[in-house]
Amino acid sequence: MSRILLADDSPQALRLAEQILKSQGIEVVSVTDGAVALRRLVDVHPDLLITDVYLPTKSGFDLARYLRSQPEYRHIPVIFAAAPADEFNEQDALNAGADVILRKPFEASALLGAVQRLLERSAQTEKNGSGPAKSAFDRNSIRAAVTLALDSAMPTMIEELTERVVLALSQQR
Repeated sequence: MSRILLADDSPQALRLAEQILKSQGIEVVSVTDGAVALRRLVDVHPDLLITDVYLPTKSGFDLARYLRSQPEYRHIPVIFAAAPADEFNEQDALNAGADVILRKPFEASALLGAVQRLLERSAQTEKNGSGPAKSAFDRNSIRAAVTLALDSAMPTMIEELTERVVLALSQQR
């Protein structure tokens, strides 16, 4: 199963992209900040990065340049997502490391087409031996699986703990 790191500070764009991608069986880890996206690279180990051009703390340009500068991440394809009003030079985006530039709101077929093409290209690169070698039980894969499990369980855990604290406080009165 493919794993995508999705970095966008727009809740609507995140929800739409998550729905489109998850409907195809793709794992999605979403973040709303560029610096957080950089930190999550280590534990998520994504097959693809979709990033908003303009994010808080680190831009999509910063993220793409970082990926291209690091041997362990250089192979990860990058899709830039831009709002209709975002003004930027598309050639600068490509030079920074973007493989594809899409405009928001995402059209499902355009997003899925770009994702599929890039994932296939990335898989072919790994198959030919020019991508990173992945062990079936490597530490990063296990860490990513644990992180995904915690990400999905966190809202339920927070709600349950909140209920327990409220109950405990109400019994002290």
